Amino acid sequence: MPSPLCHALLRNLELFRPLSDAQLKSALRGAQPCRLVAGATAYRQGAVASHFFVLLSGSLKVAQLTADGEQVVVRYVNPGDMFGLARAMRQSRYPATVQAVLESVCLAWPDALWERFVGNHPQLSAMALQTMGQRLQDAHLRIQELSTDEVEQRVARTILRLIESSGQPTAGGIGIGFPITRQDIAEMTGTTLHTVSRLLSDWRQRGIVDSSRKRIVLRSPAALARVSGDAQAAQDCSGCASCIDGGPARMAQPGPAQTRLQAPVSGLCETPSA
Repeated sequence: MPSPLCHALLRNLELFRPLSDAQLKSALRGAQPCRLVAGATAYRQGAVASHFFVLLSGSLKVAQLTADGEQVVVRYVNPGDMFGLARAMRQSRYPATVQAVLESVCLAWPDALWERFVGNHPQLSAMALQTMGQRLQDAHLRIQELSTDEVEQRVARTILRLIESSGQPTAGGIGIGFPITRQDIAEMTGTTLHTVSRLLSDWRQRGIVDSSRKRIVLRSPAALARVSGDAQAAQDCSGCASCIDGGPARMAQPGPAQTRLQAPVSGLCETPSA
């Protein structure tokens, strides 16, 4: 059973906020906390789907290997997100590999408890359906962008989405809230490392972004929205305080830091290879 510290984390997550104390206790029955150091793997593509998860803190990268052996970064998991929902999709094996990009803490439930988990808690069932629907919509959007958009637009939109979902304020703008490489961006947008490097260098010279090793900071959201071809987003952003007179982007400060848990699930989470 998760510790009182775990309950405090859960109360800060939208997924569990509507539940009463009794409902939360019931939902957590059978769950185990799992700590992942950066680089550790929660599960691998093709492995038997033994658990489903909720991320409490940190950040995870979801990647798939294609039949040609190419890696595609599918998405990033943020705190409060459910993942490993193979059972919900009637799959017996995990369709992707999930790896921690920051020290992360999640809760893991045995796969056999899925029906009880959603059956006894309609709010959690609705959230799971919403999660799967959003992923399907994201997949359709990605296919559309690969088919119709120029690579510059795809890269710009990907960075904007990452900032929207995990942006953190910095002295110079809004940074993506976890380490991310140019190769990761390339694998998310169906292009090459060379192309992403060229675009980021150009945008840096124009004052749109700052980038360094595993770090991207957005300085002008309105300018990047214009590059993305999203006229409405550019119009909305150009009138906000962050972008008036070309000033650097600003965001509200995040909430209190989450407490880390230390209890791993034996045999489930892997440490990074040497």
